[in-house]
Amino acid sequence: MRERQPARPTTAELQILQVLWQRGPSTVRAVQESLARAKAVGYTTVLKLLQIMTDKGLVTRDASARPHVYRAAESQAAILRRMVSDLVERAFGGSTVGLVLHALSGTPTTSHELDQIRRLLDEMLDKRKRRGSVCP
Repeated sequence: MRERQPARPTTAELQILQVLWQRGPSTVRAVQESLARAKAVGYTTVLKLLQIMTDKGLVTRDASARPHVYRAAESQAAILRRMVSDLVERAFGGSTVGLVLHALSGTPTTSHELDQIRRLLDEMLDKRKRRGSVCP
């Protein structure tokens, strides 16, 4: 039997997840009000999306009280990591370097962002050196 692949959130579902990650467990009304600050979205639309997301395993619903409370089933880091891994595989043939080079060449990057990238790379290199997995 094949293992079921975790669901990939659509753009609208990702917006709802971002609300849940920021606010924590929330009712449909709270999610709808948060989303409506950026663009008009109806209560029933948010309700339907949350029902679909529950079926897909992206959110869980606590139906023990009224109104129902929804929460993200996974952390933001876990979902984003899976989405990036999927993008690397599908669009860049598994090449992380290809993704990074494409991202840096196609989008303006601030000095602060480049400093953050340098620090991350330095940290990663230090960890590998400590494990002895970097060639001289």
